[in-house]
Amino acid sequence: MCIGGRPLPKVMLSWSHRILKPRKPWGYRCAVMSFHEYGIGATAVGLRGQDFVVLAAEKRISYGGFVVSHAGKKVYKISDYLGVALAGLFADMQAIAKIISAEMEYYMLTLGRPMKVEAAARLLAAILYSNKYYPFFSEVLVGGIDLDGGSRLFVMDPLGSLIEDEFAAIGSGAPVAIGIIDREYRKDLSVSEARDLAVNAIKAAIERDAISGDGIDILVIQREGNVVRSTEELVRL
Repeated sequence: MCIGGRPLPKVMLSWSHRILKPRKPWGYRCAVMSFHEYGIGATAVGLRGQDFVVLAAEKRISYGGFVVSHAGKKVYKISDYLGVALAGLFADMQAIAKIISAEMEYYMLTLGRPMKVEAAARLLAAILYSNKYYPFFSEVLVGGIDLDGGSRLFVMDPLGSLIEDEFAAIGSGAPVAIGIIDREYRKDLSVSEARDLAVNAIKAAIERDAISGDGIDILVIQREGNVVRSTEELVRL
């Protein structure tokens, strides 16, 4: 995982490489795992501007050297104002998207108002942390626009560590993608420029990451006056 083009602190370097497994009732053992070791992975990126958020991810699903599908979905529109992009084990990605969608629907039905983007991100981080001994093997980007606020972008690891930033890349292709974004990102990017930058970053990652490829899903969430709208797009390669 790469965030804002900056190196992670030492305590967070093992985000996509560690899973805690129980060894005996009174202790836990740390087993080193990685996307490449198990042949699963993805490339997903997120960028935010003043009144928009762009989430994008490629579509390849693979296990080891076998490509299972060319049509995997790793970007999910949860509501008109919030979406998630994920990288990791495909079943876990689907489960995470369903969980946060159900929690936001329940919040709306119970309180009669939409959940804020930061609240949704913190709730999901708490859910991931509560499963830290049997974690979801997936990194997550949560992006959206509050109806009464600005754009937000959060990135978290499989254990629920949560960071807010202006752009981020996750998955096996993140080291390549973040280099492209870090070089080209500006705070005054337009929506179309941010969309093109996300596509170019994922294309560059696909060139070097064998378990990423086969098209790009894009979700653009944008404020238009007092209304927040979301648009989904598929870029075929």
